[in-house]
Amino acid sequence: MNTSTSHAKADHSVVDIVSELQEPIDTYLASAAQTVRAHIMPDGFQDSQRLQRAQRVLHGFAWMATTAQAICSTADWLMRRRSLGDIGELDILAARIGIGEYFHQLVGGIPMSQNEIFRPFELGLEKECQSLCANPSIAWLLAQGSTPESRSRLLELLNEGQEVNEVLEDPDLNLFRDQIRRFARDRIAPRAHAWHLADTLIPQELIDEMSQLGVFGITIESEFGGMGLGKLAMCVVTEELSREWIAAGSLGTRSEIAAELITLSGTDAQKKQWLPQIASGQILPTAVFTEPNTGSDLGALTTRATLSEDGSWKVTGNKTWITHGSRSDLMTLLARTSQDDNGYGGLSMFLAAKPRGTSDDVFPAPGMAGGEIEVLGYRGMKEYEISFDGFSVPASGLLGAVEGKGFKQLMKTFESARVQTAARAVGVAWKAFDLGRRYANDRAQFAQPIVAFPRVGDKLALMLAETVMARELTYYAASRKDDGERCDVEAGMAKLLAARVAWSNADCSLQIHGGNGYSMEFEISRILCDARILNIFEGAAEIQAQIVGRGLLARYS
Repeated sequence: MNTSTSHAKADHSVVDIVSELQEPIDTYLASAAQTVRAHIMPDGFQDSQRLQRAQRVLHGFAWMATTAQAICSTADWLMRRRSLGDIGELDILAARIGIGEYFHQLVGGIPMSQNEIFRPFELGLEKECQSLCANPSIAWLLAQGSTPESRSRLLELLNEGQEVNEVLEDPDLNLFRDQIRRFARDRIAPRAHAWHLADTLIPQELIDEMSQLGVFGITIESEFGGMGLGKLAMCVVTEELSREWIAAGSLGTRSEIAAELITLSGTDAQKKQWLPQIASGQILPTAVFTEPNTGSDLGALTTRATLSEDGSWKVTGNKTWITHGSRSDLMTLLARTSQDDNGYGGLSMFLAAKPRGTSDDVFPAPGMAGGEIEVLGYRGMKEYEISFDGFSVPASGLLGAVEGKGFKQLMKTFESARVQTAARAVGVAWKAFDLGRRYANDRAQFAQPIVAFPRVGDKLALMLAETVMARELTYYAASRKDDGERCDVEAGMAKLLAARVAWSNADCSLQIHGGNGYSMEFEISRILCDARILNIFEGAAEIQAQIVGRGLLARYS
């Protein structure tokens, strides 16, 4: 029997093994949740001060659950592929390696960041870990999942030209992916690095082409000129665009946030006015939420909107980290309208039109000024700080025509925004892998390609496996959203893991490049800078862990 056939037959049983993981994982997490609740909520109530004091425990639990869900989502993917008769040895190896590694993290220690490892003994889960490891399927994955042999075989298959399966059950969505991928490779990839180095805006001609492809109206209903597709479609498009340049994948985020705000909370008149123009790309929105001293604490916003005698709103205050702020046409602007409520209840959301800026006049609107914030990466749209001094918003600009609902309206969009951000991270992770793989095969040292060295090959094998797991967790969250289920926890998990994988892949890929990777001439230098922001925006990793942890405790009540 040849080696390939031997590997294929041996690995086919892996699908049966991973099909048995859900129950022991659920039992393990239930025990962890019970311990965390006893530690943080002895009286059964979530107290903010106790939650803060026990932040490490809560976040560690969030990471445990995220790791477990990534395992289950990847196992589900593998089983679906087999049921469709569309599964390859490379798919099985990627899942086997990734799941094996993640089980080791689950029982040994999970990296919450580069220097924070959360270990099960901190929750007193030694017996539960022993029970988990004693499960025959899990014991096999711990021992045989990620081995030198499995990683080496994965590299062999890659070098033979095989690719991990990315086919979805929806054939139309597969065709859409192919269309976006061709566009990204032909129109974005050849020039992305030059645009990054020049720190220039995404060319308007590229935006026009993206508009023609429907990028800005993916989830907008067809009655308003959109494609009427779901969040999974959004993820696929975002992933493919971000794979070549995160700026292209991120441009759609602004439209996604604005469109969902209007769809879920806008008046009929607001929907008719704005949604068709957003879907067509005629209107480019920007999100104006963050302030210099508030960060993720939106309840502390101080920018005010005051109702004037003519019925318009006058906005005064300062905002920062406004992406694509100058060239945008519409601001979704969060401001305080209540003089009495200094918390979330005093916030209102506005749809505030503005003229596009130029390089000479960034914000050519009365009552509005600001400047660019220079950044390491995530270029192409530019970041801005904006000051408002009596900036006027018409009465029709109050979202939903109701005051004091701004925070709640925004919260409805967080699930989609975080799923979309996870998809961006998956795209960046793929690009880091693509560049590392190409360089490792092209670069020769000591008379052989460096991919032949085990430490280089191991990096690539694990990069691929983790990217698949992050992808499947992201698709899982998107699918829940499409099914009408609440997915705040799953969206947080997806962003949490995908951002970590993107950064890890970028760092490992740069290491494979060696000294050349540190040169701005090489694309991986851009990917490293772009990957770093993913753990910060749309809710920093620590905020995501807090959200996931609290949400899980409520579920396990």
